[in-house]
Amino acid sequence: MFFKQVKGKGDNYSYVIADDTTGEGVVVDPSYNAELLLELTGENNFKIKYVINTHHHRDHTAGNGELRSKLGSQIVAHELSDVDKDLEVVDGDLLKVGNVNIKVIHTPGHSPDSICLLIDNRLLTGDTLFVGECGRTDTRGGSSKDMYNSLFNKIGNLDDDIEVFPGHDYGPSATSTIGEEKRTNYTLEKRTLEEFIEFMRE
Repeated sequence: MFFKQVKGKGDNYSYVIADDTTGEGVVVDPSYNAELLLELTGENNFKIKYVINTHHHRDHTAGNGELRSKLGSQIVAHELSDVDKDLEVVDGDLLKVGNVNIKVIHTPGHSPDSICLLIDNRLLTGDTLFVGECGRTDTRGGSSKDMYNSLFNKIGNLDDDIEVFPGHDYGPSATSTIGEEKRTNYTLEKRTLEEFIEFMRE
């Protein structure tokens, strides 16, 4: 499997994942990196089946239209997303590109339509979980209650050795693991729901 984290101008990460055998692949959160992504997918002759958005915020979706028009890709987002999408997904859905399986995990909190993507031992966390941080919940549609459930009851229940690939370069490293974040990320310290809501308010 081909897997590459891409960062151009700014701190947004985009991702390219493809099946080495068939060349079929996806782009996740094109952001403002469309030119880099077109170069990368072209050099490797990838057939980009889907452009997947982890949520609807502009800094993640900015390249959608260009990639769809130039690559013929379908835009994929959660059913609650107001993104101009071709395919809606919900929690537990499985997307296939060649022999690569991409599991959708609905993780609202930063926004109602936020999703994470589990691909083998890698978790693309969008703006739900960063290295050393978690996403804001004071944006439109944000919910600290939903974020608590997403962090502690969904992501937190995954295996500790799963690698974390965030939507932004906000931390001391580009990637981490769920176990490492549990040990070092102050936002994942054990708290009750009420304590977490107050913590996020502060």
